[in-house]
Amino acid sequence: MAARSAALKLDWAKVTSSLGLRGQTVASLQAFKQRNENARRKVQVLGEQATTVDFAHYRGVLKNQAVIDEIEKRFKEFKPASYDLSRQLKAIETFEVEAVKNAEATKEKVDLELKDLEKTLQNIEQARPFDELTVDEVAAAEPSIDEKTSKLVSKGRWNVPGYKEKFGDLSVL
Repeated sequence: MAARSAALKLDWAKVTSSLGLRGQTVASLQAFKQRNENARRKVQVLGEQATTVDFAHYRGVLKNQAVIDEIEKRFKEFKPASYDLSRQLKAIETFEVEAVKNAEATKEKVDLELKDLEKTLQNIEQARPFDELTVDEVAAAEPSIDEKTSKLVSKGRWNVPGYKEKFGDLSVL
């Protein structure tokens, strides 16, 4: 009974958001939630159905009493089948282990990404404004600039394409 009330009180959306779950872990959790809700609905519908049969009523209505006797005899002999749930419970435990493993892997990826983003943010906050940088500092930060400049000069090109359009013609000064 306690497991049922705990399953009913579980806030599925809060579980995924508070644990920061994503991707396949969330999809698996939602599929599990759907199966849980379907099973709970079926159990509720079956529990609401009547389980007793009024054989006296049928004896008064039907003429063939032998049929009613046969049905009553089989009804009393009937034993509901019991199922071994160990396989299903083992599948649930395996799912839980896999879900936890996926959640931990997702958490590790998110933590690494957060560290990279924090480092990038720190670099941005500590960076000097672009107009205070020297040509040598820019070239040291991006060596391809020196290579491109050397290629242009070696080919006799002194003007950078698009420079005049963006910054204006400096030769007039």
